[in-house]
Amino acid sequence: MAATMADVARLAGVSKKTVSNFFNGYPYMTPATRERIESAIASLNYKINISARNLSSGRTGTIALAVPEIAHPYFAELADAVVVAAREHGLNVVVEVTRGDRDQELALLRGDAGRYVDGLLIHVLSLEATELESATLDVPVVLIGDRVAGGRFDFVTVANAEGAYEMTRLLLARGRRRIVALGMERSDVPTAAALRYQGYLRAHEEVGVPVDQDLLVGPVPWNRVSGAQVIDRLLERGAVFDAVFGLNDALALGALGALQRHGVQVPDDVAVAGFDDVQEAALAHPPLTTVNSGRDWIARTAVRRLAERLADDSLPPQVLTARHDLIDRCSV
Repeated sequence: MAATMADVARLAGVSKKTVSNFFNGYPYMTPATRERIESAIASLNYKINISARNLSSGRTGTIALAVPEIAHPYFAELADAVVVAAREHGLNVVVEVTRGDRDQELALLRGDAGRYVDGLLIHVLSLEATELESATLDVPVVLIGDRVAGGRFDFVTVANAEGAYEMTRLLLARGRRRIVALGMERSDVPTAAALRYQGYLRAHEEVGVPVDQDLLVGPVPWNRVSGAQVIDRLLERGAVFDAVFGLNDALALGALGALQRHGVQVPDDVAVAGFDDVQEAALAHPPLTTVNSGRDWIARTAVRRLAERLADDSLPPQVLTARHDLIDRCSV
């Protein structure tokens, strides 16, 4: 016999109403209570009757996740984590691909094509803060990514500058003095490329190691092809460097492959580091040293916050930053 909500409540040691509040995104619930309910759901393999709940609430039971692309490993893994997290709240997910296009991002925020979801998680690349603030919204929205919009929206983000600073410090601590900043960007807009570049610069300044402008490469597309092409060009023109910090893993993995094709030993001749800790990083040869940017935490937190907003959209907005960790493998 299938488990019921009453079974979940009994195993978690809470009331049936508390379990219902959990699925409805009730914001005023202690982490300990939430963890007990999640554990009970997993143990009993409980499946909420989404159709019945949605019929009574007048909602679709579906949220949207909007990302710039789905072929990129980071966004593919983020989408998978969002789907898993949403299922715990009895929500379905549709994925929208914006290509980072301003008009598409704005159309999604405004619901120009007709609204068929209860809420939206969106990773914005092109919209400015003023455009985000002025968008007319009819469903709750949680921003994920790099750009803080201001006081209106919940924002779940990565510790971009701090993570890049710590990785650069690691490279410097291991004697690397000519570190390619692969994928950097000089910008006052808080993009991931600009923030991670700031962390790279801060580490050099603190250690007292000058930065060679010839080793600052960007902006470039954040993919493997770009990473490989940049390294090919650097080697062909005789650039001297002893480390490559790809500001995401795709760039770093492309650089790693290019170095190996040119007969450069990693890490003996050149160290290679990345950022994001996509699954492929651990499977590279050698395994890639990288920054775990908290992707799964971001997915769980963004979905939880959106569920809370579905229950009460008058909640004050929050800026929530993921914990990050250096994953020290064999490429540095």
